[in-house]
Amino acid sequence: MSAATNTTSFDITETYLKFLENDPEITMPVAAIEALVTMLRIKQPSTSSELINLLSDSTNQLKKSVPNAISLSAGCDLFTRFVLRNTHLYSDWESCRKHLVENGQLFLQRAKESREMIAKVGYNFVKDDDVVLVHSYSRVVLNLLHYAKTKFIRFRVFVTEARPDVTGKNGLKMANALKELGIPACLIHDSQVGYVINKVDKVFMGAEGVSESGGIINHVGSYQIGVLAKNANKPLYVVSESHKFVRMFPLAPDDLPIASTDALTFNTDKEIGLSSDLRIDFTPHEYITALISDLGVLTPSAVSEELIKMWYD
Repeated sequence: MSAATNTTSFDITETYLKFLENDPEITMPVAAIEALVTMLRIKQPSTSSELINLLSDSTNQLKKSVPNAISLSAGCDLFTRFVLRNTHLYSDWESCRKHLVENGQLFLQRAKESREMIAKVGYNFVKDDDVVLVHSYSRVVLNLLHYAKTKFIRFRVFVTEARPDVTGKNGLKMANALKELGIPACLIHDSQVGYVINKVDKVFMGAEGVSESGGIINHVGSYQIGVLAKNANKPLYVVSESHKFVRMFPLAPDDLPIASTDALTFNTDKEIGLSSDLRIDFTPHEYITALISDLGVLTPSAVSEELIKMWYD
């Protein structure tokens, strides 16, 4: 089949969404990498310049396909870097292409395994009789707490409701998942965090993206929890896979590259209710005690070092 035919029959966005639909546990960066590996295998570019153009077009298309592409961008950028670092290693193009597809699968497998690695690194932060606060639904946090439970550590968890919730994957889902695992959980309103913070020993939260400064982009409400935790001298641990480290340096929530159509507008129309357009915020590094990742336990300042290693070593 010719490259032209392949190009018309393959839809990168549709492939990406299919991966997300087929595996509810897959993260956006991993689904993006899987879609790009599939694209390389199906389209079979005949030259390195064609490969780079295909990759650039596909990543741009993916980034435009979702309103919040921060997490997805991290996977796309990481895989692009992997491809660019490997194209010059082979004298003939056929060997290079075969290598990229095979090693792309290996790269993907390692990304998927990172959640298990994080659980093994992070469960030591959970102690007997701890009361933990978690914000919203996070697969990687859930996996860490599940692993701690298998090590016979006894603890309880406050779970924030995490509104606005348009996906059905937030607080209620997290609380139910913990209870199914036999972990005592209490679902609270977001406005109750200040009331319970002094009953809490530590805070765990996931991240949609970890910026170069070590700050995190996550479900809205993360920032205010970080402020409350620091004020109450409670440690805040961010649990995140390294494929969510993004080359961004926001200084405030307004710096995030997200589409915001009618958020936070003032009006006198009584028919207009709550503003629910903003669904993510930015928590600066000074509110974060440590990052628990598949690379180990990092200080927020070490993130930029790890990004330099990923991109320039």
